[in-house]
Amino acid sequence: MTTVRWQRLCVLAAGISGAMAVGFAAMGAHGAEAQAADWIGRGSHFQLIHAGVLLVLGLGKGQGRWLKAASVLFALGSILFSGSLYAMALASLPVVYLVPVGGTCFILGWLALAASAFSPGSPQD
Repeated sequence: MTTVRWQRLCVLAAGISGAMAVGFAAMGAHGAEAQAADWIGRGSHFQLIHAGVLLVLGLGKGQGRWLKAASVLFALGSILFSGSLYAMALASLPVVYLVPVGGTCFILGWLALAASAFSPGSPQD
């Protein structure tokens, strides 16, 4: 995949993820029971943070393998972490085991982002 296509995909994912996060936050704030509202709030909080990071990665000049890995891990983390919390809150689906997998993706994404600082062709070069 070309760098431009990758950047567009990151920006698209960031926009959709950000819109979902705000929508779910509003849903959780208006009428969800206490536990469901907590799960929705936590999911939307993390999803919105990582949507912003995806946007920055998509708009950045450098798109080395570590930055691409970070982008994939942040998107996957949003799906697994936030998506599982939404599914538990709204449909009572038994997917609680996916939440820590998504959290691990977030952690690995941040570590991949850190590793990009030392890879050849990093924006700091």
